[in-house]
Amino acid sequence: MPKDIAMTQPLLDDLLALAAGAVPPVEEVLETAKTRIRDVVTDGERVSAAKLEEHQAAAHALAWLATYTEALRQMRKWADALDAEGKFGEMEALILQIAFGEYLSQIHGGIMMSQNEFVRPGDMFLEPEDLAILVQREVQMLVNGGNTPAARARLVALMRDNAGHATFGATGLEDELEMIREQFRRYADDKVAPHAHEWHLKDELIPMEIIEELAEMGVFGLTIPEEFGGFGMSKASMVVVSEELSRGYIGVGSLGTRSEIAAELILAGGTEEQKEHWLPKISAAEVLPTAVFTEPNTGSDLGALRTRAARDGDDYVVTGNKTWITHAARASVMTLLARTDPETTDHRGLSMFIAEKEPMNETEDFPSPGMTGSEIEVLGYRGMKEYELAFDGFRVPAANLLGGVENQGFKQLMKTFEAARIQTAARAIGVAQNALEVGLQYAEERKQFGKALINFPRVADKLAMMAVEIMVARQLTYFSAWEKDHDRRCDLEAGMAKLLGARVAWACADNALQIHGGNGFALEYQISRILCDARILNIFEGAAEIQAQVIARRLLG
Repeated sequence: MPKDIAMTQPLLDDLLALAAGAVPPVEEVLETAKTRIRDVVTDGERVSAAKLEEHQAAAHALAWLATYTEALRQMRKWADALDAEGKFGEMEALILQIAFGEYLSQIHGGIMMSQNEFVRPGDMFLEPEDLAILVQREVQMLVNGGNTPAARARLVALMRDNAGHATFGATGLEDELEMIREQFRRYADDKVAPHAHEWHLKDELIPMEIIEELAEMGVFGLTIPEEFGGFGMSKASMVVVSEELSRGYIGVGSLGTRSEIAAELILAGGTEEQKEHWLPKISAAEVLPTAVFTEPNTGSDLGALRTRAARDGDDYVVTGNKTWITHAARASVMTLLARTDPETTDHRGLSMFIAEKEPMNETEDFPSPGMTGSEIEVLGYRGMKEYELAFDGFRVPAANLLGGVENQGFKQLMKTFEAARIQTAARAIGVAQNALEVGLQYAEERKQFGKALINFPRVADKLAMMAVEIMVARQLTYFSAWEKDHDRRCDLEAGMAKLLGARVAWACADNALQIHGGNGFALEYQISRILCDARILNIFEGAAEIQAQVIARRLLG
């Protein structure tokens, strides 16, 4: 059996056939795992929350196995599409074979959830005979000959020749989206990247000049329908824009997230009057939104929120505390989640408000009556700043109750999670790509023992695996955006993209810092910022553990 799959042109079709043949056995293993886990977590015909928690390790293992399975499906589709267009070259083939070789090996031997947590087949009640289907020609050829030192070395050699590109390997997007990528890549390189590290070190807000320029470029109204002043573009375009801006600096790449969440809420749950009033303002950046959901001691348990909104004539009076509110001082409107039914203790009594506030001025961060705030100092993700907020008699007009009906807030919020998690996955890809490019440049320039670092195999191996996993996460994210654009439920796909993308971003940042050695630990080197920025991606928009739980419930339900 060959130790490495040859990359000569006549054998490219054979590689594609191997990939196609390797997916069905993995799908069968996934179905067996679902059946085994469903047997132990169901009570009657329903998934038992208590049993799911008892068998959380198995459930989360299933989420990761399903994520890997979908990732391999999308990598195969990516390769087939490129091949049909005559764009499946040597670099793309190497990325495909390494991805399949590595992920198939992990599925059989242990999927990495985090640095010290591995998913074994036995964790999902799989027996050796259940894995026998993986011992077949296509799978074994890719396991034995896919991710080899020779393949990684060759991929890095090709990457060195293409170091000026924003990505390594063809992305598979249509020409219009690639043109958008090029536009925002240039903007990030010219206006963002040269200043990002200074903004981070000084813990400064991103300059208003950047926000104004992004507004002119249409970032805040990218996916808002044209009838409401937006561009009416696809979620895929939002992914590309978020990816490229985050490659420059995650803070800039995240500016559009606030507007995306607010617009999604209003589009899905607002009245016609609310849509006509707010969406054009959001699109033009006449208002800067912030999402005000999380509270102290609740974290991901949004059903436990205690901030109260009590009706008082033509207003609601808000009392309570919020935390981890991004861009709160500069924002001029809040999507505010509060409890309107005091008799409830879960998600059923929550309502969403479009709450106006005064943005910060020269003397006060929070000048609006009835609210105060204080900054939370953070390791990274600094460009918009994080705040704790306190509301005491803060008034919101009753007309600003989203949808005009109380106690619909949690349902309204759930409808935004698909887009938010797709966008977060895109930001993760951008951060990972930034880490790869910074690590590659340093490895080229830094000399040790008479040669560049990149000439040492383990340094090159790190760079190769960064490029491969970035492409895997990218294709999974593009797929989730495609599903969203075609009006299909995609909370599962979006969750998988976010789950994998966040892990990939952290791995890339960590490995790029390792390539820097001691210099990576110095604040003056931008990789120190990239590492800090990457770490938050596994926490916000659903921590990795919550994300795995959500994926598992969907799979088992």
